[in-house]
Amino acid sequence: MAPVALSVFFALLGACAVIALTPGAGAVNTMSTSLRAGWTRTVWTVLGQEAALALQLLVTALGLGLLIASHPGVLLVIRILGALYLAYLGIRLLLERPEADDDGAAAVPHSARQLLLRGFAVNMTNPKAILFFLAFVPQFIDPSRNLPVQYGIVMATILVVDIIVMWGFFATAAKAMNRLTHSARGLRRLNLVFGCLFLLMAALVALMPAR
Repeated sequence: MAPVALSVFFALLGACAVIALTPGAGAVNTMSTSLRAGWTRTVWTVLGQEAALALQLLVTALGLGLLIASHPGVLLVIRILGALYLAYLGIRLLLERPEADDDGAAAVPHSARQLLLRGFAVNMTNPKAILFFLAFVPQFIDPSRNLPVQYGIVMATILVVDIIVMWGFFATAAKAMNRLTHSARGLRRLNLVFGCLFLLMAALVALMPAR
């Protein structure tokens, strides 16, 4: 017997694509990084975000997510930290004053480690992630089949689809605005746009109704 029915897998694949394409803090962070650090280096941000998703999925699979979800105080702390971090990213962009380098392109240095950690922090402080995975993942798990293998397939599918969407769609879509990064003035405009988007995400997280 196959670990996952083919119909269930295709349903999972479609659901993952829809979820990944839904704009959120991860998408905003991916596009912002693509414009500021370049499409190629955005892979570090995406990998950081996926590392956070993998950890959240692992927590859910081990049953710890249910324990966390049953303690509102823990979720409140995660929600506050998430809102504060997104607000920090927004304010930092709004206050930044980039300068053009010798080639006329705006200089925005970011190490792979910085991009990785920033991506991890953006997704890890998502207060709804564990609750969402608790509701989403069980829909594709058959208790009569091999549970570890099923969870492995579900986790791998979610992560692979999210990588493709984040790097292949959102990071690539940001290239349409790439001409703005060739001057400090253009980059300041991008900072204004993405700074406001981060602040909007922070407000949405902060105003989430308590569960």
